[in-house]
Amino acid sequence: MQLVMNGLVVGCIYGLIALGYTMVYGIMGLINFAHGEVVMIGAMITISILNAFIAAGIDLNGITLVLLALMCATPICMALGYSIELCAYRPLRNAPRLAPLITAIGMSIVLQQVAAIIWGTRIIPFPTLIDHTPIYFMGAITNKVQFMVITICFILMAALLLMIHKTRLGRAMRATSEKPDVARLMGVNINRIISITFMLGSGLGAVAGVMMAANYGQISYTSGFLIGLKAFCAAVLGGIGNISGAVLGGILMGISESLFTGLVGSQWQDVFSFAVLIIVLIFRPNGLLGEKQSDRA
Repeated sequence: MQLVMNGLVVGCIYGLIALGYTMVYGIMGLINFAHGEVVMIGAMITISILNAFIAAGIDLNGITLVLLALMCATPICMALGYSIELCAYRPLRNAPRLAPLITAIGMSIVLQQVAAIIWGTRIIPFPTLIDHTPIYFMGAITNKVQFMVITICFILMAALLLMIHKTRLGRAMRATSEKPDVARLMGVNINRIISITFMLGSGLGAVAGVMMAANYGQISYTSGFLIGLKAFCAAVLGGIGNISGAVLGGILMGISESLFTGLVGSQWQDVFSFAVLIIVLIFRPNGLLGEKQSDRA
């Protein structure tokens, strides 16, 4: 049960990050490999703001301080996502598929090095503001941070599904995803919808970064790369382009990874994650909840 609980927490973090991948892919058919670095930068900014709060002597509840810092960091990450789309991806929208892919990898490296210049290459600890008192739940030991991670993951997934299916913006997103040219003829501003999608994905990435840093207690400038790749594996497992599938894939990836690590050893953890990706791509390339797509004439 302890392994399942640990895997559920990590899986929810994967799921939050995978939501950013799946939103962008659903609209543009693009894998935004810079998304992991946006997650890392969101965590870095939040920690910097928290340290500023502590230095200023602001006497508030730890969870309140984290939420305030996150409210400041999220718009910054959304602006970063908008800038990435505007400068790096929009000029290549009609280019061959390989060009945006290489650009995404290049943008990932650029953001990683910018983070190293600003925050340094050392590991940055997350301030101990939230109570980590052990909580015994169904035979497993957990804490408030892990409950927050699980709760926030499901709340954001539900809110995103509600927005996609029940709002005017969501209808415009679905129209852009299915038939962008027809959506443009119907008065949908394609550039605006794609920019909003990048901003929403980056905002979710900021939340995921804070949850990751709070759970592990630290962050570094390289933290976004590997966890971003694992979240991409989770998105593919659940069916990339499907919001529910992203969270489902993340949870399945996290739990299976935790069980495998507990049985075999932590040195095989990353091997298992990417082996799952290979197996899924071979036997079910559309993922668990993904729909088969035919090539357009």
